[in-house]
Amino acid sequence: MDNRRRSPLDHNHGSVAHTSCDHHHAHQCLDVTGPAIPSGESHVHNSEGWVLYEHGHAHYYQATSGPSIPTANGWHVHYWDFYTTVNNGHRHHVQGLDMPAPGI
Repeated sequence: MDNRRRSPLDHNHGSVAHTSCDHHHAHQCLDVTGPAIPSGESHVHNSEGWVLYEHGHAHYYQATSGPSIPTANGWHVHYWDFYTTVNNGHRHHVQGLDMPAPGI
């Protein structure tokens, strides 16, 4: 077991969400963020990827989270609010919290 002290910034987050319903459908958005990026007294995460290919197309996204939001157990989450690319004549909105991670 590695007993070296780790920085609280050494983490990432996962999330499972659905996009907004546009053009009579939604897409599942499965994501794992990049590492933490210091930002003021907190940190943020970048993420990019594709929502699941459904209804004959997919959408790409690039986003930056909000700052960390402490949870009761000493862990934290981040709020996400972004839009996908326009494909097939429409785009989707994604918003919500990611999964908790330890640290600041």
